[in-house]
Amino acid sequence: MKIKSQKDFFAGLMFMIVGGGFAWGATSYTIGDGARMGPGYFPLMVGILLSIVGVAVMFQSLVVETEDGGKIGAFAWKPLGFIIGANVIFGICIGGIPRIAIPGTQIAINIGLPSMGLIVGIYALTFVAAKAGEEFNTKEVAILATILAVLSYVAFIWGLKLQFPVWPSFLTR
Repeated sequence: MKIKSQKDFFAGLMFMIVGGGFAWGATSYTIGDGARMGPGYFPLMVGILLSIVGVAVMFQSLVVETEDGGKIGAFAWKPLGFIIGANVIFGICIGGIPRIAIPGTQIAINIGLPSMGLIVGIYALTFVAAKAGEEFNTKEVAILATILAVLSYVAFIWGLKLQFPVWPSFLTR
């Protein structure tokens, strides 16, 4: 059978691989059932549903004819780098960078970057990720970052009562 849309075929394959990984990873936790869900129930269901979506997209790529064949173009390295970088920066803002010891030696690198907290992390994530697009408007990004920071604070700190740093650690001591 001929692939009629490369983009859909490989997108479906990606969904199947990620979904299968989630489902497989969930099996190491207690699954439970619909009435008494264990910690592995949700990732298992998400993995199964993602795999089903992948099968449907792959099937469509083999059956539905596309105008240009859905060819895959060159990788968009700039957006990929900014999006991955934004997530790494967010993680560093939330957790900081502690002292790093090199195993098997007595060498330790003391970077000592303190936690910057959720609010700074949201702003950094939004500004860096916005650079991935074709246009960058500082005012619009600042408004978006403010809305995301407020909604994240309300959802995660007030609503879910999660315990992680909100503000830079040097301000909350």
